[in-house]
Amino acid sequence: MQQYVTLKIDDARVQAIKGASVLDAAMASGICIPHLCYVPVLKDSGACRLCIVEVVNDGRTKITASCTLNAEDGMVIRSNTERIRKLRKNIAELLVAQAPNSRAVQDIAVRCGVKEVRYPFRNDNCIQCGRCVRYCTEYSKANALGFVGRGKNRHVEFALGFRRDFCKKCGFCTEYCPMSVTPCGGAMKAGEGRLCANCESQIAMADKFSGVCVRCELGRGFGCVRQTYV
Repeated sequence: MQQYVTLKIDDARVQAIKGASVLDAAMASGICIPHLCYVPVLKDSGACRLCIVEVVNDGRTKITASCTLNAEDGMVIRSNTERIRKLRKNIAELLVAQAPNSRAVQDIAVRCGVKEVRYPFRNDNCIQCGRCVRYCTEYSKANALGFVGRGKNRHVEFALGFRRDFCKKCGFCTEYCPMSVTPCGGAMKAGEGRLCANCESQIAMADKFSGVCVRCELGRGFGCVRQTYV
């Protein structure tokens, strides 16, 4: 028999299966916590940090990623405070500056309230979310992809630098990549990076129902889980 825990997320009483993450519990209850690196069939990594929340304990708060935080009985979570929104907005702004040619990242930026980008656009083709590596390792069991290098030189590459025979050529590494869906207006050339914001109307109701999934179209082309990650 499955066991359940009860916690509070933004003053809403939420029940979750014991062992589920706070992010899982929130999404199952229709509470919107933006996220990007999360994939239901994979272990959570907390790589993108977009799903950060405040955990309240004895009047003190701690900020952590909700995808790697196990839901516990009596836990109090705040996912939509001014502090969290400000931090999440800055993370989304950094991501869209890094990779404006991702529809998923552009959608995240809009969902997090980004109106302008204060950082230089880099037009990178990878945000190092690790979705491709985790799928290849954990689900496909091919271990054909991995992270190579450190710091600014860290990147995803085939093992030993070339496609090995144990690569299954399944294509899911591409399908799960945020860079696989270009913005609606098409790819932006280097030096032409910009905030798209064409889908801003999708979240017009979000201001009235703050923190609640409004079943918008944002992220649908990227396989948005229950339309709740953006």
